[in-house]
Amino acid sequence: MEKLVPKLFTVMKGYTTAQFARDVVSGIIVAIIALPLSIALALASGVTPERGIYTAIAAGFVISFLGGSRVQIAGPTAAFATIVATIAAQNGMDGLIVSTIMAGLILIAMGLLRLGSLIRFIPYTITTGFTTGIAITIFVGQIKDFLGLEVVTEEPLIETTEKLKAVFEFMPTFNIWAFAVGAVCLAILILWRFVPEPLAKIPPSLIAVIVSIVMVKGMGLPVKTIGDMYTIPSGLPEIHIPDVTFEMIHRLLPDALTIAILAAVESLLSCVVADSMINSRHRSNMELVAQGAGNIASALFGGIPATGAIARTAANIKNGGRTPVAGMVHSLILLLILVVLMPYAALIPMPAIAAILFMVAYNMSEWREFVALCRTSPKSDIIVLVATLVLTVVFDLVVAIEVGMIAAALLFMKRMSEVTQIHGWKYIDDDNDPDSISLRTVPKNTLVYEISGPMFFGAADKILQIAPKEGTNCLILRMRSVNAIDATAMHNLEKLYEACKKRKITLILSHVNKQPMEIMQKAGFDKKIGKSNFCPHIDEALKRAVELAA
Repeated sequence: MEKLVPKLFTVMKGYTTAQFARDVVSGIIVAIIALPLSIALALASGVTPERGIYTAIAAGFVISFLGGSRVQIAGPTAAFATIVATIAAQNGMDGLIVSTIMAGLILIAMGLLRLGSLIRFIPYTITTGFTTGIAITIFVGQIKDFLGLEVVTEEPLIETTEKLKAVFEFMPTFNIWAFAVGAVCLAILILWRFVPEPLAKIPPSLIAVIVSIVMVKGMGLPVKTIGDMYTIPSGLPEIHIPDVTFEMIHRLLPDALTIAILAAVESLLSCVVADSMINSRHRSNMELVAQGAGNIASALFGGIPATGAIARTAANIKNGGRTPVAGMVHSLILLLILVVLMPYAALIPMPAIAAILFMVAYNMSEWREFVALCRTSPKSDIIVLVATLVLTVVFDLVVAIEVGMIAAALLFMKRMSEVTQIHGWKYIDDDNDPDSISLRTVPKNTLVYEISGPMFFGAADKILQIAPKEGTNCLILRMRSVNAIDATAMHNLEKLYEACKKRKITLILSHVNKQPMEIMQKAGFDKKIGKSNFCPHIDEALKRAVELAA
């Protein structure tokens, strides 16, 4: 069983001074990358810019310290932007803090209950659908700042459709200078990868921010900056514990579950990607515990939900980080920046933030995977994929995940019920099967039915379709291809037994596998039928039928 031990405690056994130097350098570089991203993602989430830094510091340090990955870098990510903006607008910061703490507790419980492996049961169509949907919502939400629009509304715009409508409504306020600054920043972000070494190692988002500040302040352009929109405090954040009521917990529970699921999926996905890059293996359950603790810490210090960030984790690996020390250094550098340089963040133009978020949206959109799934997947999977995308954009992530999971589960059950078959042997004719009926003699007044596939509630009704003819003495159920049975199928099997008992028909079971046998024993079904009527092979079952007919 996987150990619930942080990776930090394991890797420190053979830690060297040389690796410490590489971890420090990588932590500094990742902090520089994380700075503008944390501010941008906080603004995209509908909160003040410093809260993104608080998140990267508090959650980043705790998750690195307790995490199950060697190289995971945690902080605010685009996946949470939509849900955080909705919670903050509807319930205020106290509501966001409570829902984040609840999500943290759920994540810790998931880790302690060893549920890390269960995350893989969330269908790829759902994760792709809501990821692409989130990318669209982020993109739409930043159009107004990229174009410098003066959007004035009585209530804050929450829904994506409302934001898109406002763009068209307030298009006459278009600011050509804001668009020019945004376009320059976007060009830098796109083209910087073509810059030769060693300049290419400088994060393009940092270059875009510096260039935009020079353009706006140096040329005196009429473009709004973060300082025009928000008051940015410097100094350390204070712990804030909101007043919590049962009604608040009940209201915010769906949001907390959504945050927990998103954090679990994205963090473990990031761990898997990191493992492939450094040939390592993460501890999924310990990672969930760390994610929970990190989110609680982030919320208490005024931050927003956090999770493992794939892009920042990859940057950590590429720059030599190989232990959790790099992630802890990244948080400490951001803490230093918060105390010393945070007031200068007020100079960053809003179009620069919009350009950065445009690139975030593009990189997370997975549009190639989306198109490939639409081209190659079964219709049922395409329905789940498109429905999750549309619901994410038109409504919100909570509705999208709920409907997507229900639809995926129902379609899965339908598929499983279609592959579960019950055939009388008179329909089986395969001379290549050494166990075929054509090679055996079935006693008179005996019926043999073969069950193929899992016996679960979606297919349990097929058991009741078995109809023994008049004069039947024995009914043999061959179950060699049944690997699992649930309570509904067990109930229907008992009903079949009672029907056979009334007609004085002996029910014989052949080749019952381990899991079905355990369920039957737990239900006492083995005692009802009698051990002599459980046969390990069809030949023994046929012999038993001959004995009963004698």
